[in-house]
Amino acid sequence: MSGSLMQGPLLISDLLTHAETFHSHGEIVSRTVEGPIHRYTYKDASQRAKQLANLLESLGVQHGDRVASLAWNGYRHYELYFAVSGMGAIMHTINPRLFPEQIEYILQHAEDKLLCVDLSFLPIVQRLLPQLPHLERIIVLTDDAHMPADAQQTLSKGNHPPICYESELAKHNAEYEWPRFSDDAGAVLCYTSGTTGKPKGVLYSHRSQILHAYASVQPDAMNLSSHSCVLPVVPMFHVSAWGVPYSCTLTGAKMVFPGARMDGAALAELIEDEKADFLLGVPTVWLGLLDYLRQNDKKLHTVQRVVVGGSAAPLAMIKEFQEVHDVFLIHAWGMTEMSPLGTLCTPTARLLSLPLDQRYQYQRKQGRPVFGVALKIVDAKGEALPHDGSTFGRLMVKGPWVIERYYRSDASALENGWFDTGDVATIDPEGYMQIVDRTKDVIKSGGEWISSIELENIAVGHPDVQEACVVGVPHPKWDERPLLLVIAKPNHQPTRESLLQYFEGKVAKWWIPDDAIVVKELPHTATGKLLKISVRETHQKHYL
Repeated sequence: MSGSLMQGPLLISDLLTHAETFHSHGEIVSRTVEGPIHRYTYKDASQRAKQLANLLESLGVQHGDRVASLAWNGYRHYELYFAVSGMGAIMHTINPRLFPEQIEYILQHAEDKLLCVDLSFLPIVQRLLPQLPHLERIIVLTDDAHMPADAQQTLSKGNHPPICYESELAKHNAEYEWPRFSDDAGAVLCYTSGTTGKPKGVLYSHRSQILHAYASVQPDAMNLSSHSCVLPVVPMFHVSAWGVPYSCTLTGAKMVFPGARMDGAALAELIEDEKADFLLGVPTVWLGLLDYLRQNDKKLHTVQRVVVGGSAAPLAMIKEFQEVHDVFLIHAWGMTEMSPLGTLCTPTARLLSLPLDQRYQYQRKQGRPVFGVALKIVDAKGEALPHDGSTFGRLMVKGPWVIERYYRSDASALENGWFDTGDVATIDPEGYMQIVDRTKDVIKSGGEWISSIELENIAVGHPDVQEACVVGVPHPKWDERPLLLVIAKPNHQPTRESLLQYFEGKVAKWWIPDDAIVVKELPHTATGKLLKISVRETHQKHYL
């Protein structure tokens, strides 16, 4: 017997309609590529999104067509998010930090019809345009005053000249009725960074994005409301900025987009001017912000919580945010295949009641799953392992916003109904999950596992260390042994002996790396993660 309630699709356009109606004065602030600060309201954004939908229809965009973007966090990118998906097409965000060959592959694989691009990324497009037969038009996200003089020559596609976003938008009215269709329809397309092969696409549905937004705003998740002022430093081209544009629109929260400037000084200025209280980004961004604040004797006055994802935040960062700025750092974990939210280490009543040293041990973990996400850890045979906080296992997930198969793949990505994240983790009796390593990065020494992430987190607490990388490299006796590589802080000179001694008493002796090397730089992926495969290849004969 079915329930006797109304049936209707969960559509992304409804988020913006709700915000326009009930949060019409909610602000969206952007530092633009052109320079000035732009500010308007959810009502303004909704009107312009409708104009954009009319513009896209005039260009022949239809239900299911892919519209790509190469753009920073800003109000025009936000308008694309809602206009493209709202009209039934698919918003395809592309990471401009990928190699040009990867961007070319992604555009071809997705068969994008249009490409919308910020001024910063025009050189990438100009280089790749001849290799993109499926692409019909280029839309430059700027106004007439900033349209490049050579655009006609360098950005035309066949007989179609490039389109100036603002001048073309002005030609279309804001009368547009968002279409109704199944919420299982594709809405947003994101590709993985392709560190172990070609990038793979993940196609989110309207339903998955709405459910993800519902889950993310809950008090024990991101705790967002119309009172919040959110600054997402995580890029809108990386897993939809962790879903923040949808979460904020659902609640009417003020949004502050940083644009292309994400250095410590620029972020500190935006935070102070706009009174941001909730920040989201990767550890390297917050290291830069904290360094700027420290050197200039400044404090964060309005910030209450900072979310860290992408890689683990070191204990030193957690302590500095709390003890210097009175800011609670929230570890979050997820991945492209999960839309991306999986777990959050939120400030629960119990956590806040603990002494700081005990609380920090929880804050180092990636937290507990939000409702909708199920977790388990398994051994090599797929057998479930105990949640005792110490047993390592492959981390498996499932839920309504978790991938079932990759875009344009006929094969399921699941293993007995679960998705293998590629992470090795522990889960404690209270449900707190901690990433120990990536499956491919865990160090197997003498038949035992060593967590490279744990060693890196300890190493960056060394007073002379700015960044650390630990990899397992071949060893004649133990199969693999950890090798530590560090980048020194400016005007600091750590020694091999001081680096290795720093681990004593913090981990088992057999975990301590056999050697430490000071390097000038470390390779990173397009999403800012350490590219350990390159480090291992460079140093594979170090112990041999």
